[in-house]
Amino acid sequence: MPDRHGVSPSKHGLEHHSIRNTNNQYWNVGPAALIEHAIARKEGLLEAGGALVVSTGQRTGRSPKDKFVVEEPSSAEEIWWGSVNVSISEEKFDRVHRGMSAYLQGKELFVLDCWAGAHPDYRIPIRVINEYAWHNLFARQLFVRPKPGETEDHIPLYTVIDLPHFHADPEIHGTRSEAFVLVHFGKGLVLIGGTSYAGEMKKSIFSILNYILPKQGVLSMHCAANMGDDGDTALFFGLSGTGKTTLSADPKRHLIGDDEHGWTDEGIFNFEGGCYAKTILLSEEREPQIWRAIRFGSVLENVVMKTDNRTIDYGDGSITENTRAAYPVEFIDNAVIPGLGGHPKNILFLTCDAFGVLPPVSKLTPEQAMYHFLSGYTAKVAGTETGITEPQTTFSACFGSPFLPLPPSVYAKLLGERIQKHGSHCWLVNTGWSGGPYGVGERMSLPYTRALVTAILEGALEKVETAPDPIFGVHVPKSCPGVPQEILTPSKTWNDNGKYDLTARKLAKKFMENASKMGETSPEILAAGPKA
Repeated sequence: MPDRHGVSPSKHGLEHHSIRNTNNQYWNVGPAALIEHAIARKEGLLEAGGALVVSTGQRTGRSPKDKFVVEEPSSAEEIWWGSVNVSISEEKFDRVHRGMSAYLQGKELFVLDCWAGAHPDYRIPIRVINEYAWHNLFARQLFVRPKPGETEDHIPLYTVIDLPHFHADPEIHGTRSEAFVLVHFGKGLVLIGGTSYAGEMKKSIFSILNYILPKQGVLSMHCAANMGDDGDTALFFGLSGTGKTTLSADPKRHLIGDDEHGWTDEGIFNFEGGCYAKTILLSEEREPQIWRAIRFGSVLENVVMKTDNRTIDYGDGSITENTRAAYPVEFIDNAVIPGLGGHPKNILFLTCDAFGVLPPVSKLTPEQAMYHFLSGYTAKVAGTETGITEPQTTFSACFGSPFLPLPPSVYAKLLGERIQKHGSHCWLVNTGWSGGPYGVGERMSLPYTRALVTAILEGALEKVETAPDPIFGVHVPKSCPGVPQEILTPSKTWNDNGKYDLTARKLAKKFMENASKMGETSPEILAAGPKA
């Protein structure tokens, strides 16, 4: 039998995943030991503050075009098939699985038994099997960590096998490239290979929760969440790069989580046990909580480290703009442990508008909220996905279509019911460009955006007089504490009003074109959209 280093290996061993004849198996190893393994194996180095610095190689973001869902009897009729959920046969999946099992002969493995979901009634047991020690550390810090002695009888509902050095052959395995993320709902198994980007693991489990929880009446959401001292909860929806992590890490509030949550009849709960923050241009002054969270036990991806003193140049994006830090949520001051909160008083839809025409903040009617949730408009910013080098306009249903196995209408229906029942206030916040489109204008000032968010959460904007935007119809506040009045009206930030009007109408037409693809949507919701 191979050695089993670590704490409490499960009785449900790796033979259940067709993995046999490996060398050392390191089960449920703590952060210090994993960091030692990573350094000894030359996977990374420690920076001056104690965080582990690693490189993900060629792929510095997710590879959505390399993700496939197995078409199998237990789930085939439910899946939202198309460009997001591309099918692959069980035969090809099994071929990849056999290849990975053969590849592991004589290899060392790192195994983590943990949970997805902070709510005891809705969490699922998962297992992560890695060939990299640092990937296992990443998983340990991002998922919900088990308590001592909790893993002995751990039987995973879903297992992730993550082998970056195992490359697929498209002609043999039916993939698009050497990289792959294959999800088999029937077998409860995710296979990842050909990429060292650790975020693929966390997003695969998120996709699984998006499949399981709505069937239990729980809304799964791609959003951050925080809470005030009086218990008022706020949600921050948005794709990567729109500011979920940055804006939810507020020293005046308590962080529930920065990326993935569920909404039950009782309230909000975090899916994860950690945060995955972008670090490009990170500074202690701009983002103090994230800055302080980067220490021993954290993982820094693709940052540039100075060789003389091992400090990080967070302004250097020469490797990628998508530099990242992964750390346990308790590394954030005043984090909510466990990650549970009440029903949200405010819901913020964060969009990074590359056209530079959406207001920095606007209040939404319930119908407008549903329209913008189904639209999910933003710009994918550089580095968040492989091949993205500058902002690209996209409409991503529910602000997270890459992670939705079920049709968007499933999630929209649940959100609409909850907004109506709990009277949540909904807002659209533009963290993108102002004064012109990308290349002409400037990215919205973070201090101004923070002031706008603070005004929302403290109730300062609830009674401020608003004016409807003539094209987008949203209700724009006429004033906000700490923000120059002219910033609130996008047309006033442009040098050429004619160009602003043409650009705004161009974006409105894109909204209208996307609305035709929404599927079954009520006339009231469709009428709440922009008018070109």
